[in-house]
Amino acid sequence: MSAPIYLGIIGVGGVGTAFLQQLSRLPNAPKLILLARSTQTLLSPTPSYTPAIPATDYQTASASPSLTKSGALSPEEMASYLSSAPGRSILVDNTSDPTLAASYPVFLRKGVSIVTPNKKGFSSDLSLWKDIFASAAAGNALVYHESTVGAGLPVISTLRDLVSTGDEVTRIEGVFSGTLSFLFNTFAPVSGASGAKWSEVVSQAKELGYTEPDPRDDLNGMDVARKLTILARIAGLEVQAPDAFPIESLIPEELAALPSTGEGVTTFMQRLPEFDAQMAEIKESAEREGKVVRYVGSIDVARKEVRVGLQRFDKDSAIAGLKGSDNIISFYTKRYGSNPLIVQGAGAGGDVTAMGVTADLLKVVQRLQ
Repeated sequence: MSAPIYLGIIGVGGVGTAFLQQLSRLPNAPKLILLARSTQTLLSPTPSYTPAIPATDYQTASASPSLTKSGALSPEEMASYLSSAPGRSILVDNTSDPTLAASYPVFLRKGVSIVTPNKKGFSSDLSLWKDIFASAAAGNALVYHESTVGAGLPVISTLRDLVSTGDEVTRIEGVFSGTLSFLFNTFAPVSGASGAKWSEVVSQAKELGYTEPDPRDDLNGMDVARKLTILARIAGLEVQAPDAFPIESLIPEELAALPSTGEGVTTFMQRLPEFDAQMAEIKESAEREGKVVRYVGSIDVARKEVRVGLQRFDKDSAIAGLKGSDNIISFYTKRYGSNPLIVQGAGAGGDVTAMGVTADLLKVVQRLQ
């Protein structure tokens, strides 16, 4: 009989809530013993670690006298609690907290495996990347982070399979941002029929919830750069940090310094039309060549070059033909020759991101049993 597996979850926002719903429908799910939000932590009482926290009814259960309530716990306190459970434990981090991500080695060294869509731990300083995987080896723990790139798309697992089976990955290229995919598919469609101005498309995307509350967090390219950093490292490049290679920002220089406040965002949106002519010229210049402009990331493994920014594509290319907010990632390898292995589909959204997290959890459970 296999040892029980215990689960701790941090974060119950959009992805976290969707993950809890998916978790509740799993047969033989791990026993949920820790659920942490920004100001409150819910725990199964020690030493029995029973009862478990109900995944879909945690808010009502938080009033139950049979569960332990606490304020926010430090990573060290959570790691000690999870590692003391009478079986193997897994931490699911559904936040984007860089401080928590920097603490992954604390959990891993204590034998607590990590499953997460949080990009910060895998795309920050190279030293943290190395520490995470060295700590996992030392603690005999596992690390799965499929949803850090492409939400629920099998991007990381595909690349790891290519590398681990000895294929030679020569180039990786694609559209890695659902937000920027939507912006350019709308602003510069293959048909060339769009008369929408750049500022109008950004405003539309913001209203639809495709952008971050401050659209500059999408337009600066850093989210794409973090994803490229992760893939480049898996492909064997020692990228020091996501700002260690060229990133083309789509934020007008004159608006970059506006504060990240509600007032600053309002001012940004009000002034963005002043720069519509610049974006129109970029689009029209591509059209004169019979091409469309897209915001892409590319990794040239042989040359050890990574870049993020605007590129022009033939209208019959796979990247030009994307729809909506889809992502597309092409892997060029020695085995696949001139026809790349392509992963394409929805690369954003709470449900699909949570699906990637849930799938990773199942893989970890299977390996630990």
